[in-house]
Amino acid sequence: MWTKILGKQLGLPTRSVAGWLVGKLLTSRNQVLEENTVQLCGIQPGDTVLELGHGPGVGLQAAAKLLTDPTGHLIGVDYSEYMYQMAKEQMKELVASGKVTLHHCDVAAMPLVDSSVDKVFHCNCYYFWPDLRKGTTEIHRVMKPGGQMVTTLRLVRVARLAAQRVMEGENWRPEAYMAALKDSGFIDVRMEDKQLKNITFQAIYATASK
Repeated sequence: MWTKILGKQLGLPTRSVAGWLVGKLLTSRNQVLEENTVQLCGIQPGDTVLELGHGPGVGLQAAAKLLTDPTGHLIGVDYSEYMYQMAKEQMKELVASGKVTLHHCDVAAMPLVDSSVDKVFHCNCYYFWPDLRKGTTEIHRVMKPGGQMVTTLRLVRVARLAAQRVMEGENWRPEAYMAALKDSGFIDVRMEDKQLKNITFQAIYATASK
């Protein structure tokens, strides 16, 4: 029973004790991963950047620091109302200034203009999407030609959670996600092992081809 509760809260944290614990977990355990995902994106000062499944806002805060040009814009989307509100509070000054825009929505249905995003990043996210192909197709739609996306995960941990049935199905497998990316029009799709501060993680890269 606990594994099912954990799986649901990881995919869609709610305003509850379990959701609060997941929020704390995402903030502490994902910090190194989130910050390195941002660095791997190669964000430029005037880019329009999108984070998918932004959670409490750790990655958003790291990305915002790099968008130093007045034209730089940061967008975040999250399916969890609880995470959306948490990040909105964390980023309230930048949201008020218009530098950051947050949306409470599904990755497969984002209120963004076609070909408007330079860089996309997400961390520990894709395996909770009900339909990988719909998600990757929507991401491809909003990205500019040649736009870069970086996804990170700690595969050993993810595989362990899948074995414990915290996550059901096969969407957690990088091969499934990478196949969906290729089918949606992305090119140069590849996965690399990374190491930092004694932490091994995987980075999946993809380029939007249009």
